[in-house]
Amino acid sequence: MKSLIQKLADGRHLDQNEWVALIAGDYDDQLLFDQAVAVRQRVYGRDVYIRGLIELSNFCANDCYYCGIRCSNALAERYRLTEEDILARCEAGYALGFRTFVLQGGEDGRDRDDYLIPLIQKIKSQWPDCALTLSLGERSRESYQALYDAGANRYLLRHETANAEHYAKLHPPFQHFEERIRCLKDLLEIGFQTGSGFMVGSPFQTPEFLAQDMLLLEELQPQMVGIGPFIPHHQTPFAEYPAGSLELTLRMVALTRLLLPQALIPATTALATLDPQGRERGILAGANVVMPNLSPADVRKKYLLYDNKACTGLEAAEALDNLRNSMAAIGYQVVTDRGDWKKPTE
Repeated sequence: MKSLIQKLADGRHLDQNEWVALIAGDYDDQLLFDQAVAVRQRVYGRDVYIRGLIELSNFCANDCYYCGIRCSNALAERYRLTEEDILARCEAGYALGFRTFVLQGGEDGRDRDDYLIPLIQKIKSQWPDCALTLSLGERSRESYQALYDAGANRYLLRHETANAEHYAKLHPPFQHFEERIRCLKDLLEIGFQTGSGFMVGSPFQTPEFLAQDMLLLEELQPQMVGIGPFIPHHQTPFAEYPAGSLELTLRMVALTRLLLPQALIPATTALATLDPQGRERGILAGANVVMPNLSPADVRKKYLLYDNKACTGLEAAEALDNLRNSMAAIGYQVVTDRGDWKKPTE
């Protein structure tokens, strides 16, 4: 395993069998974490970038079997933030030190280009030193281009699984794996700093599927990668399935850091949901981004993709000082910075 970890750290290609060995093998993860942290510190030092997450809406036209805001969930308490709400959260976040805002939501019919473009332009004009990230699902290439031209800098769209048959088991027939990959390729070609990623421990997943995730990331070369454990939601078809393993999720974070040294990798909210120290453990496995929640307090529990979502304490933007202290305790520093992806030549 040590030789395989070193091969990956040296930037050499691994085949699917080698990936499976690293993903499912019995070895000391600390060897892997040490390599991942060394690579992360070589590229980004000990800086931790913060993103202010604003959850625009929990209306969604999709029906993903794992997601609590799926359109078939008639019990979800729906909401939409107004433009005034969104701008107010940006203003509050800027005062706290955020220099990246992430506008995230379900695939809500309200969020058409004619709504989003003026909103993007207002945010960029009022806070020109900030980066703006969107996470608003699958759209046409023309829509992505229009949002980019309006001033959006980054786009997050996790592929969730790189195996088409597995994808079909996680989504209804009207959602297609090929469309998800088309979107990611369009985003990269347009020039967005693009984020992909996957769930760990989702129903029917195998180590071979995770190996395919890594091969897809190698092919796409996204600038950002979000990796989180599957956590069930009680109002979905997967309510009775077990959550994904925290340990395997951390292993995948570390492997991704070695595969994509320059990637911006968040220590996700889902990690903090499984373990109160999950965020810190993610940083110590090679992550370099955290995304505190800037959404109004009264809607945070309504944007419930999975059960027991961490939406108080360190997950609240108001507790940013506590977040700084928790990062300092493990030897890292939260910085006021856009936190852009660094090209390999930088």
